[in-house]
Amino acid sequence: MDIVRTLTPEDRAATPYLEVPFELAAARSVEVLLDYDTSRAVIDLGCMGAAGWRGWSGGAKSRFVITPEAASGGYCPGELEDGEWKVVLGLHKVPAEGVRVQLRINTPATGPVEPEPAAGRPAGTVPASTRRQLPAAPGLTWFAGDCHAHSLHSDGALSLPQLAACAAGRGLDFLAVTDHNTVSHHPHLAGVGAAYGISLLPGQEVTTARGHANAYGRIGWVDFRQHPDQWVTQTETRGGFLSINHPVSGDCSWQWPLARKPSHAEIMHESWLPDLADTSIWAWWNAWGTDTIPLGGGDFHRESGGHPPGLPTTWVAAEEPGEEALLAAMAAGRTALSMGTGAPVLLRVDGELVAIDAEGALLVDFEGRRRVIRSARESVEAAAAGPYRLETADRAVLALCQ
Repeated sequence: MDIVRTLTPEDRAATPYLEVPFELAAARSVEVLLDYDTSRAVIDLGCMGAAGWRGWSGGAKSRFVITPEAASGGYCPGELEDGEWKVVLGLHKVPAEGVRVQLRINTPATGPVEPEPAAGRPAGTVPASTRRQLPAAPGLTWFAGDCHAHSLHSDGALSLPQLAACAAGRGLDFLAVTDHNTVSHHPHLAGVGAAYGISLLPGQEVTTARGHANAYGRIGWVDFRQHPDQWVTQTETRGGFLSINHPVSGDCSWQWPLARKPSHAEIMHESWLPDLADTSIWAWWNAWGTDTIPLGGGDFHRESGGHPPGLPTTWVAAEEPGEEALLAAMAAGRTALSMGTGAPVLLRVDGELVAIDAEGALLVDFEGRRRVIRSARESVEAAAAGPYRLETADRAVLALCQ
């Protein structure tokens, strides 16, 4: 079945998510191919089954296959229920003159599901939590990780095994896999993480043209087409938590009004790396609310991107490095952020701030008060709620904690 349409700015004004219906009956597989002039437009791709959502690949794929046993990255396998299905087209960028879009729907599929590439064993890097042995409250350990990464289940370049090997090879204790608008990766995380000696945490980057947010936990799919007020409610009622992503970051900045703010925000993001003295995120944090729990996200997509997983690093004080304990500690706000697993770090421990490997740096509070750190391990009474940061003499941020 071929469906051809010319999409215009009027279509995008009517809805950013165009649904194209088709019927399935007694199907064992379905294949959808999308074709349009990618030099002039950006059209995202997703699928709604007769019984509910089946997946999303955004602009990363022009083809997907779904079968009962397997599916393309970003899509969920399972029985193909009879009835009306819908190809969902995200009209991200449509030129003024319009763009011709062709959908081809094949049932059965003409080709197989693409296999995920395997990975070799990671280099024998000692995990950061063992290597640094940072001071922590009784019963807790500071584990190092990254709260934002992508795989082939959305627009990343690595399979889940490759991603796990890459992160473990950097000495990370955990990595949150936050593929866009999908949870197709969630069933695989525990097994892959165990095979590579790293905790892969379940997340999803709920992605729209007006801002992104990470939903953490095994909470099911979050419908990005709804208002973000629904994202906040859904994540919390299902036992997870929501974090605003890169709130000050060009055309991906947060623009949505909210009736109730989520508990977390991505205060350190890889887009901050070129100018660590940029104070725009501090202005946003102050206006948004400094009680917001800070997370760090490298937003890793591919090894050629210029920075590895764990830059920046999120440190989490938890009882052990399993999924449940780490997510509970993140939800409780036991986090600190640094510019790498071996970089200076600022921790809150039993009412004190402890600066590690930060000799010569400045400790700065949100009132602008400064204190020079004189030793490689220095404790300071936390006189205010925070946040606090470590910075260089030329104001480049090194680390922070709430």
